[in-house]
Amino acid sequence: MAIHKAMRAALQALSYPANIDVEKTYKVSRALGNLRAPLSPLYHFWDQQIERDGHPVRVRLYRPHKQQRNRVLLFFHGGGWVLENIDTYNAVCRNLANQTGCLVASVEYGLAPEHTFPEGLEDCYAAAKALHQHPEQLGISAQEITLVGDSAGGNLAAAVSLLARDRGEFSITEQILLYPATYNDHSPTSRFASVHENGQDYLLTSKRVSDYMRLYAGENEKNWNSPYFAPLLAEDLTHQPRTLVITAEYDPLRDEGEAYAEALRAAGNPVEVHRMPDTLHGYFSLPARFRAVRDTFTLINQFLNGVASHDENTKETPEME
Repeated sequence: MAIHKAMRAALQALSYPANIDVEKTYKVSRALGNLRAPLSPLYHFWDQQIERDGHPVRVRLYRPHKQQRNRVLLFFHGGGWVLENIDTYNAVCRNLANQTGCLVASVEYGLAPEHTFPEGLEDCYAAAKALHQHPEQLGISAQEITLVGDSAGGNLAAAVSLLARDRGEFSITEQILLYPATYNDHSPTSRFASVHENGQDYLLTSKRVSDYMRLYAGENEKNWNSPYFAPLLAEDLTHQPRTLVITAEYDPLRDEGEAYAEALRAAGNPVEVHRMPDTLHGYFSLPARFRAVRDTFTLINQFLNGVASHDENTKETPEME
């Protein structure tokens, strides 16, 4: 079912205005996001720190109400590499822990433009390396770690998997990529139809994606062509982890996420890809009472259980019940 005309009009009114300069407004957006950050009882999480090149990287641990799996989900949050943090993602990570029965470890990586590529990625890599090299500290084995990320966090998860393979310091077993950013071109000449179809009227616009990527890339033009910046550019995608990709129907990033799934599959990796119908970019941050969020958790739990789902569009809609 397509989005209702009235809803489409409302989304268009709320969408990112073309004349807004992200570089001039990101600090205000961050401050507003922090004001809206949901509070959590202290017993739901506790913070740890790892060291990377002399500076600390904060990792927040969330234990589920009922631990059902001896597994850790290493989570990288979204926000265009510029916004959001582990505080604003408290509710998402609590839901992820409780809905999967897994311990969740959320990484506070450096944000652009203060920390341009590859700084945030290296923070995520350092967290993954520390966890994989000392999994016994959380009572698991290295094979019981799954990378998870949404949007820019999905980009970071995919890039960490590529880095882990290329550096040979540890091996990633599984990754879950939720509407990931995988490509470097969201301009009017983009090769992906979803950029043109969904790039103006659905909250996240193609211009906003481009602005975020510009801040993340920094001054070095070579960054734009790095496979660790845009994983779909990788010439070699062999030896990547078992992967679940979930995209949103009305999302400018939809097609590049699905293209990355197909590229991983073509390189010989086990991959599942699902498009969640009637959803917008960022829908996974909604409460678990929304149907699309529940359906997404069903797919995630099946994947964690090693149960393969059919690669077809889920027929559920995101209405609240």
